[in-house]
Amino acid sequence: MFIMIGGNPRPLLLLSLLLLVFFSSSTQSLRFELQSGHTKCISEDIKSNSMTVGKYLIVNQNEGQPLPDSHRVTVRVTSSYGNNYHYGDRVQTGQFAFAAAEAGDYMSCFWAIDHNPPITLTVDFDWKTGVAAKDWSNVAKKGQIDVMELELRKLQDSVASIHDEMFYLREREEEMQELNRATNSRMFWLSLLSLFVCLSVAGLQLWHLKTFFEKKKLI
Repeated sequence: MFIMIGGNPRPLLLLSLLLLVFFSSSTQSLRFELQSGHTKCISEDIKSNSMTVGKYLIVNQNEGQPLPDSHRVTVRVTSSYGNNYHYGDRVQTGQFAFAAAEAGDYMSCFWAIDHNPPITLTVDFDWKTGVAAKDWSNVAKKGQIDVMELELRKLQDSVASIHDEMFYLREREEEMQELNRATNSRMFWLSLLSLFVCLSVAGLQLWHLKTFFEKKKLI
């Protein structure tokens, strides 16, 4: 159902499609400072078989002049299982793209090389996953399609992404419920063990006091 304003629903339709595409994808675009000799890591939760692309560069504060050789970072992208997906050694700019083979938190860590005196680098980092990682301008050029068809294709991919995300969240929920059940079971047996230990200690104390008073002929 579309709401018509001024007799032309096309702008509202395009706006709805753009909003849905925007909210159903994941994009991290940020600028941060990194002091020499320090490390900063950024995490992103990515489901399996999702496409992800990233670009990073050190911002040149003095435009028109080359960056000093000291302005370099080492970048590593790893999965929660420790698998390495990207490594850049002492670079000033770089990019990565891969399809996530496993679901979980992926870490992009930036380490600035030591420098004396210490310096502070400014890094631009753009990280996209899912629908946002797709090069739609290239798709439009190759397919020679108009704006409406392009937005509909984005919508189709967004719906598929949302569908996969729902199943992924359901799986994560089941894993958390199983973890809660296992934790509750362990806590139950731990509580019983603690109660048994407390009763045993109390019984030993009573036996010790009774023996002590009998020896002293107090009872």
